[in-house]
Amino acid sequence: MQVLVLGGTGTLGRQIARRALDAGHQVRCLVRSPRKAAFLQEWGCELTRGNLLQPDSLAYALEGQEAVIDAATARPTDSESVYRIDWDGKLNLFNECRRAGLKRLVFVSLLEAERFRSVPLMDIKYCTEQLLADSDLDYTILRSCAFMQGVIGQFAIPVLESQTVWVSGSSTPIAYMNTQDVARFAVAALGRPETSRRSFPVVGPRAWNSGEVVQLCERFSGKEARVIRVQPLLLKLMQSFAAFFEPGVNVAERLAFAEVTGGGLSLDAPMEESYGAFGLDPAETTGLEAYLKEYYSGILKRLRELEADLDKDAKRKLPF
Repeated sequence: MQVLVLGGTGTLGRQIARRALDAGHQVRCLVRSPRKAAFLQEWGCELTRGNLLQPDSLAYALEGQEAVIDAATARPTDSESVYRIDWDGKLNLFNECRRAGLKRLVFVSLLEAERFRSVPLMDIKYCTEQLLADSDLDYTILRSCAFMQGVIGQFAIPVLESQTVWVSGSSTPIAYMNTQDVARFAVAALGRPETSRRSFPVVGPRAWNSGEVVQLCERFSGKEARVIRVQPLLLKLMQSFAAFFEPGVNVAERLAFAEVTGGGLSLDAPMEESYGAFGLDPAETTGLEAYLKEYYSGILKRLRELEADLDKDAKRKLPF
C-alpha cells in the first residue's frame, strides 16, 4: 500500500516507518525538518515537508496515499500547548483525509484515557477516539501505555551513572512495550479488515512498578540505585506554578501526566484478543527484563572496550 506515516522521526514513528518498509509498503513521511529526517530517506521513505497545523502541507502529503498511520504527538521541546498541536492538528488531519477521499487510518492512542480527562494529553486522546467513532473513517485505534525506550532515560541511565532516580506518587504498575512491537501492530492493522472501526489495547507482557524496574536495573548494571520519591502534592504545586506563566503551559501539561504514572492505577490490559485480531504471535513480543538485560549488556561491553582502548593509549605513552 501507499502509506503516509505521521510522527516518523519520533521514537515510535521511526519504528513504524521501518516496519512498513520491511512489509513491502511504499512509505511517505510528513516531517517538519527533512534534514533531521535524512535517516528515513536513507531507509527508503519518501519525505514531504510540513506539519499537522498546516492544512496545505497535509493535503499535499495525502495525495496518492491509501492509508495513514498517525503516531504524531507534541514533543517536550515544543513551545505551543498540546491542545494546539495534538487537537487542532488531528482536526486538520481528519478534514484533509475526507477531502482526499482517504478512509483507512491507524491512530495511536493511550490506555485508560477516559479515566484521566484532567490530564491534557489523555483528554485529547479520548476526544480524538470519540471523534473517530463518530466519523466515517475506517479507523483502528491502538491504546498503548508506556514505551520501554522511556525506561532507559528515567531508570537505566541514572542507575548506571549513580545518579538519583526520581519517581512520583504511589507505585503504579505499567505494562511497558517496546516500540518495535507497537509498530508490528500498527503495520499489521493495514492488512487485517477485522480490526476496522475497533479499538485495541497494545501493551507489554506484564506490568512493572517503579521499584521492580529499579531492581532490574540494579541487577543488570551491578550498581545500587539512589531513589527519591516525590509526593503528588509537590508535583501539583509545581504544575500550578508553571501554569501561572504563559511560557510554562507546556511544562504544566507535562507535569499533569504524573497523575497517570503516579496515581496507583495499573496500566495494563489483557492482550489475547489483540494478538488474535492482528494475527501476531505473543511469543515474539519483547519483555522488559530481556530488553533491559540486552541494553546493559551492550552498554557494559562498550564501556569495557573503551577502557581497554584507554589502557592501550596510556601504554603507548610510557617511555619504555
